[in-house]
Amino acid sequence: MIRVGLSGGIGAGKSTVARTFTERGAYLIDADKIAREVVAPGTDGLAELVEAFGDDILAEDGSLDRAALAAKAFVDEEQRQRLNAITHPRVGARTWELLGAAPDDAIVVQDVPLLVEGGMAPFFNLVIIVHADEELRVERLTGLRGMDADDARARIRSQATVDQRREVADVWLDNSGTADDLAALAARVWDERLVPYEANVRTGTPAARDDQHTVPADPAWARQGRRLRDRLRVLAAEHAVAVEHVGPTAVPDRDAPDVIDLQITARDPGAGDALAAALVAGGFPRVADDEAAYASADPGRPATVRVEIDDSSSRAATP
Repeated sequence: MIRVGLSGGIGAGKSTVARTFTERGAYLIDADKIAREVVAPGTDGLAELVEAFGDDILAEDGSLDRAALAAKAFVDEEQRQRLNAITHPRVGARTWELLGAAPDDAIVVQDVPLLVEGGMAPFFNLVIIVHADEELRVERLTGLRGMDADDARARIRSQATVDQRREVADVWLDNSGTADDLAALAARVWDERLVPYEANVRTGTPAARDDQHTVPADPAWARQGRRLRDRLRVLAAEHAVAVEHVGPTAVPDRDAPDVIDLQITARDPGAGDALAAALVAGGFPRVADDEAAYASADPGRPATVRVEIDDSSSRAATP
């Protein structure tokens, strides 16, 4: 199984990508749908919202009037936190319930509008961002959804910036063309990256990489190194004292093989053993004949990981 985070700003075309993936067999978890489910009529979530914000947040049919709730919940930080304390644990619990029900060979696509804003990118095997320029998004929101242009611009500008999204995007899908164009791009990502990535993780197979041939320096290496470093920090958790982007691609403007090298420094030998299981499960299978080396299973981003034991812990253990 692999977990794919799918995100993009309002009006960018994320639903087209989600539909394309679902048609090809993705196990879709829609954060917006879950957020509606946990406060549907008859739920404890809705009852708690009414208790916190008053029964005037209900529509005539007893469902949640989201505009009325927003008018009360977003007046200040205290009220927003009050809302989040009610909804976020329920959304999280339902998400984990759905993840637990996913098949072992699933490509789980989690459609999360606020993935970037919520700092969730490192928790996925791969992050896909759908993008379109602001004016094109405004045109779509006003033409297809009937949204006021000023409101559309305000909502776009309240979300993550283009640079913030680029920082976490393993795959960047440009939706400046038609819906069919975007669907074709998404289908290619599914066939050429997601399907082999899941198979590699499930079988413990490192993706092919070329460590021998040098290519011109790529400015994207630094960003890719940060993404992988942050992902490994999540996998390493309490077992590591450091995770670093090392090797030739960590040096600005230096030609090198197109492979991101990373090093994890484990706290002690026992932590190294725990890291091994976490890395393999997280999409970094062992490299044959080298117990300290691992490689990414992602065919779209060659990377190697070496685990070292913290020297200070080794010296402290020596009588």
